[in-house]
Amino acid sequence: MGRRTPRRRGVTRAALLAATMTASLAVGCTARHGGPVDDGRGQSQSPTQSPSSSGGTVAPAAGPLLAVKIDNVPAARPQTGLDSADIVYAEQVEGGLSRLMAVFATKLPKSVGPVRSARVSDLELLRQFDDPTLAFSGAQHKLLPLIAKAPLRSASPDEVSSAYYRGVDKSAPHNLYLRPNKLLSSAPGAAALTTGFHYGTAPAGGTATAARTVRYPAARFTFTWSGSKHRWLVTEDGTPTVTTDGKRVAPATVVIQYVKIRKSKYHDVLGNNTPYTETVGSGKADVLRDGRTYSVDWKRQKATDGTAFTASDGTPVNFAKGQVWVVFAKA
Repeated sequence: MGRRTPRRRGVTRAALLAATMTASLAVGCTARHGGPVDDGRGQSQSPTQSPSSSGGTVAPAAGPLLAVKIDNVPAARPQTGLDSADIVYAEQVEGGLSRLMAVFATKLPKSVGPVRSARVSDLELLRQFDDPTLAFSGAQHKLLPLIAKAPLRSASPDEVSSAYYRGVDKSAPHNLYLRPNKLLSSAPGAAALTTGFHYGTAPAGGTATAARTVRYPAARFTFTWSGSKHRWLVTEDGTPTVTTDGKRVAPATVVIQYVKIRKSKYHDVLGNNTPYTETVGSGKADVLRDGRTYSVDWKRQKATDGTAFTASDGTPVNFAKGQVWVVFAKA
């Protein structure tokens, strides 16, 4: 297959295939093959572009960010590029297992993966971003028309074959990897993270927390506070989470967001129902930062909004600067 650019919003897959030879010339802000290549990690943001809760200089309008669906079963670990993500979302999928969505805005790793398939809940979650690029290995047949209509840039291997490769360290289907610089010429910057998150000094109060575990029917996440690293060390299914280059995955903030998880109309090939995680609405959440847990409220009025995390008096709750993990747990 030849090189193809991600599909723009509202363009059907059939139309994309028909326009493959001209899409790279007609579509802006997509893959720039043959353009300048950096060291694979993109450019870190300047201080004026860092997430901040105190106002200050606003960064220029950002381009689309990159969201990548990442395999998270034991056979897929260790993963690649996970430590470079600004946000990692963890969701429950079929059979009570977990899957990750890594969001990249301030830097791009050289490689990300293993890449796996999209889920229907992802479309609602991604509405908070402006025209994001979604990298995924595929999707259930009945879900493809919804992805085609969603306000995002679809970038599966069928659409952008040159952006993917098969690794040799794992067996299929756990060996599909993405080269992000084939989809984005550079990192769009922190202004693309239209999540509603606030960053700054820790709120008052909270409860001292050494470790916290979130359980799905067939998976579990444990976050252990490291005072020396000033980060939460991630452990999944009892095994420390590291990347392929040996780095321990350690976010600065962990959000355990309690949401409705219901059955959808979709099933996997084994007949297991696909859970639908509702991220629009309101509820409770626990914010873990600086070795403490803060019980907060969350609210997202409509899909195009970010999620507000507030104290009981309505004051925004600041996150610590650095990577954020959001784990969706059943309310």
